[in-house]
Amino acid sequence: MKPETGAPSRGLDPRRRGVLQRRIRWIVAITISYNVVEAIIALAAGTVATSAALIGFGLDSIVEVLSAAAIAWQFSAPDPEKRERVALRVIAFSFFGLAAYVSVDATLSLFGVREAVHSPVGIGLAMASLLVMPFLSWWERRTGTELGSVSAVADSKQTLICAYLSAALLIGLLLNTLLGWAWADSLAALFIAGFAVREGIEAWKGDTCAVPVAALTGERTVDPCD
Repeated sequence: MKPETGAPSRGLDPRRRGVLQRRIRWIVAITISYNVVEAIIALAAGTVATSAALIGFGLDSIVEVLSAAAIAWQFSAPDPEKRERVALRVIAFSFFGLAAYVSVDATLSLFGVREAVHSPVGIGLAMASLLVMPFLSWWERRTGTELGSVSAVADSKQTLICAYLSAALLIGLLLNTLLGWAWADSLAALFIAGFAVREGIEAWKGDTCAVPVAALTGERTVDPCD
């Protein structure tokens, strides 16, 4: 069953709620800090290597900061649930912006207007993000699920998309370096863009689901949107 936007989770002890809200703030702070560093490195490396893929990845990191900042703003209030819908709108727009940019950039790359070039810094950055982002996404989604926060779960999906983009970037850079296949990351990016559009629509509607922690950890399988 879908939780109503702004509805507090039932049966949660006030002390535990406070702990979870503070944890969300810490997760968001870490996410913002990492993405700021990631954006600076990616944009600098992309400019040096004339890599549209790296520049796009850096811009995606800026989108991630916007999404995380929306959650930080929400949970800075005494009653975060009252800011839930606005935070969801910001997250939805960030999804749509991400999808639009990735789609345009991937299309230009496929038609040979832009091509990813070899960048050791870019490869290292993509590998680091593949380690960091899935963990942050899991941590925020687990916490948001227990708290019953639709926006926190939505933001965790945004972070997970960053991990997918990291994988696409890494595969593209490696294939371009090893085999000269500059188009490989473009195809993966188009798939990610479609996923981002779907998640943006769900966030806009407030349909992002808070599923049981057991499902997130793989202990059991459920349909999270029942």
